[in-house]
Amino acid sequence: MKTRNKLKRMSKLLSMAFIIFLQIYWYKLRKKPESDWEKLWESIGGRFRSTVFELEGLLIKIGQLLSTRADLLPGGFIRQIQDLTDKVPPSEWEEIEEVLHEEWKGPLEQTLLSIDKKAVASASIGEVYRGMLKNGQSVAIKVQRPHIQSIIKTDLRTLSMIIWFAHHFVPMPKGFINLKVLFKELKEVIVRELDFLQEKNNLVHFQKRFKDVDKVKIPDVYPEWSTPKVLVMEWIVGNKLTDKEKIDQLEVTQHDLAERLLEVFLPQWLEPGMFHADPHSGNILVSNEGQIILLDFGMVGEISKRDATYFQALIEGLLSKNYHKAVESLTHLGFLLPEAEPRTMERLLAELMSFQPEKWREMDFLQLKLEMNDMIQALPIQVPTRFVFLGRSFLTLEGQLRNLSQEDELLSVVKPVFIEWLSKQGNNKWSFFLIWLQSQPLFKTVHSFTEFLKLPQTLENMKETEQRRHFQFSIYENNKKQFFQLTLLGLIGMGIGIYTSHQLIIQLSVGVSLISSFGYLIYTLKLKKWMKYMHQKRGSRGQVH
Repeated sequence: MKTRNKLKRMSKLLSMAFIIFLQIYWYKLRKKPESDWEKLWESIGGRFRSTVFELEGLLIKIGQLLSTRADLLPGGFIRQIQDLTDKVPPSEWEEIEEVLHEEWKGPLEQTLLSIDKKAVASASIGEVYRGMLKNGQSVAIKVQRPHIQSIIKTDLRTLSMIIWFAHHFVPMPKGFINLKVLFKELKEVIVRELDFLQEKNNLVHFQKRFKDVDKVKIPDVYPEWSTPKVLVMEWIVGNKLTDKEKIDQLEVTQHDLAERLLEVFLPQWLEPGMFHADPHSGNILVSNEGQIILLDFGMVGEISKRDATYFQALIEGLLSKNYHKAVESLTHLGFLLPEAEPRTMERLLAELMSFQPEKWREMDFLQLKLEMNDMIQALPIQVPTRFVFLGRSFLTLEGQLRNLSQEDELLSVVKPVFIEWLSKQGNNKWSFFLIWLQSQPLFKTVHSFTEFLKLPQTLENMKETEQRRHFQFSIYENNKKQFFQLTLLGLIGMGIGIYTSHQLIIQLSVGVSLISSFGYLIYTLKLKKWMKYMHQKRGSRGQVH
């Protein structure tokens, strides 16, 4: 790592956060227009990006996580961090050799015939080296980076301080953004990744899951040489999906490869159990025979049986154009905020799904993606925290599919794969046809016409409710901010009074500090009560059948 000194890392992180907080306060006080706020968040994203590349370590993974939260974060910030890659310079060989020596309780010659001293891959937590066991078997040796545990402990401790301060003092809408939950989930994932024995167990789990699937290859693992800091696996040769020249030479077409990728990942997303949460180009290879090779099971997520059921219903609803079923599934999954009106959301989904694929050729896809991010932020939806890594898995694989298939072919790839998967679950095409039939206008004409007549009033009510909600939040937040500023002013006054030995200044400053601290506490409690009420309201909406 470029920066190992704990105090130096903490100071750089805290100073970055402090500058960002000051910028937000300054813009808030000056009541800047929306366009200036967008420029501010681009600047913040740029500062965060440069700090991430300087400090590396845990921060790169945090940036990758944040880049999937277009529902919570401004577009300017997302644009600056959306292409972060987990690639860092390898460690010195002497340090890696020392880790292997400590983990294997002896010199490398006891275990290996040979090992290449140059890393074939290097990320924030581990590095991979090619070696050969005593029996002549070529292996991939994943070694935990020296000092990484200490670095991550320092980063987590610093981030917990920043999140505590942001949660209590930064004037940003937080009604549905639970920073503590986000931090807790991130911490759990990082701690799991630090234990290579857990990754070994994940690898064995996926081996068993795909043992009867000829199109998938999972490397074997050597448990006798694997430890919490070292993972020894079978060395597998494959082609990257981004290597166009080699992919074009394979016997299988790119369209077939796209279908195979979906056949591998669709069940992971829709069925209860673990899923690969980091399917980037370095973790998915293709053999010369067309087998999909999956690597690196350090970052995995898990889907509950309940969530899997509603995800399946959501996909069925979208493919069959049964938007009532789709919106109902989104509600149960917790994607819709309390103010979301179901009938309006159904029409928004219908508009989105009615977009003609042949028009995609004429569009700027980067601009379209940014516009979609803005649209997501404008809608009354938010990705629940437990689905952050599922979203990461989906979005990362989406990039791989785009490399293999033209944009206007994606739907033609997804639909047959999904229907085939659906048929294996005990559902036949007649049940799918029935779902489609139930969604047609003939069965909903009267109801739809009545709802359409009510739509203008519904939209007006939604707008009025949203305005009242933000107005109440703004009052509490502004009063809290003003009392906080008075408290700081009082503390500064106390310092000046003590320095000048002026009793009157000290007494006045103490009085201002006490009164403003009490006011700050009152409005903090009011805000917490308000947010608790909104979360309860959201929960009750999620329980409606």
